[in-house]
Amino acid sequence: MSHNKEMCNTVSDHVTEFRLIHSDCTWSRCTTDCLDVEGQLSDAKLYESSTEHGVTWTVVSPIIFTYRIIQCERLLDASNDTLLFGHVSNPTEALKDDTKGVKRFIVIDEQVNDLYGSQVAAYFEARRVIYKILPLPMTEENKSMLLVSRILEEVHKFGIDRRTEPIIAIGGGVCLDIVGLAASLYRRRTPYVRVPTTLLAYIDASVGAKNGANFANCKNKLGSYVPPVATLLDRTFLLTLPRRHISNGLAEMLKMALMKHKGLFELLENEGQRLLDTSFQASDTTEKVHKDPASVSTRLAIESMLEELAPNLWEDELDRLVDFGHVISPELEMKTLPTLLHGEAVNIDMAFMIYVAHEKGFLTVEEKSRIIVCMKGLELPVWHTDCTLGLIQKSLNERLKHSAGRLRMPLPTGLGKARIFNDIEDSILCQAFKKWCDEQRAEY
Repeated sequence: MSHNKEMCNTVSDHVTEFRLIHSDCTWSRCTTDCLDVEGQLSDAKLYESSTEHGVTWTVVSPIIFTYRIIQCERLLDASNDTLLFGHVSNPTEALKDDTKGVKRFIVIDEQVNDLYGSQVAAYFEARRVIYKILPLPMTEENKSMLLVSRILEEVHKFGIDRRTEPIIAIGGGVCLDIVGLAASLYRRRTPYVRVPTTLLAYIDASVGAKNGANFANCKNKLGSYVPPVATLLDRTFLLTLPRRHISNGLAEMLKMALMKHKGLFELLENEGQRLLDTSFQASDTTEKVHKDPASVSTRLAIESMLEELAPNLWEDELDRLVDFGHVISPELEMKTLPTLLHGEAVNIDMAFMIYVAHEKGFLTVEEKSRIIVCMKGLELPVWHTDCTLGLIQKSLNERLKHSAGRLRMPLPTGLGKARIFNDIEDSILCQAFKKWCDEQRAEY
């Protein structure tokens, strides 16, 4: 017996299961013993039960999202169809079916607009697209519903088809999050495309389904789970990224390495400085591209991230390895705005947790040292004066409150291995905090 039917039986023993069939423009319910009726069979089900108090209908309607993550080059080259049609399986048919002209609404981070705005405009003009580019200040301090409303007002004025004309977001994680939230709200769900221009967004914010805005001085307190129809990845954008922002993105890459990929950790350990120096640009020679540290590391980071996200896109399961570095960092990041970047706050969180894992006996002294040295080699902070024991305890209490009564703390149990823990003793946290401060404070 299915879980859904069992749920119905808690109300009544008299449960009828119906399937839904579409025929002659009409959906009709049909019991499971008469499914030979011609028509389209839905995956949805209805369960009807009766009690002395009335009738109950239970609806089970699966939702399936399909989205693409496309690595490409020369995204803004007018001969490249990806920016316009990377989200559809047959671009030729999409063009053939479009008799009124192609329209695109583009939201772009204003700093990115200064660098690439003219190229974006030239692309759409060369493709004879009806377009509007909206540059906005996409900072963590501005990441609010006011920004979402501004986008929605402009989208409404411009006018787009809510199924065939995706909104395009070009920028870092804040831009992608805000535009994703706006798109999920406009006419209850409008397709959108992510074009990340920072390393952090490239390997993290752009590949999942989450979007959001800050609220009540809490990071991403408002949001939804609606993935883009496509994420378009072009590492060329990273060439104009400040070195600090390359380092910032490396924190999220290191997170996945520590949680589940020892080979990626060793690559970052050995090639981190080279990745920083080259802004993640691949070698020129074709035979070296697939072995180039930039190509290999980004691919491994994205693949390991997708392995964790795809089966749990809506976070029905709260035990998530990708939450490593995100237990304390939201509180720390909001407290220190605009001093710390997101990845920097995440790395400080991870550094403390490395000490916790060592105190628990999960990491050897050598492993702990290798990880901290690697972090410093990636030019990431491993300690901060505002990350006090009080802030740590407050963050853990908030996590406990909002995680169904369980702490759910991801910790490494070796290089590239991890588990979720719910029982970290206060004494362990205090010991780890003291050693962390004693060993790292001197450098700051």
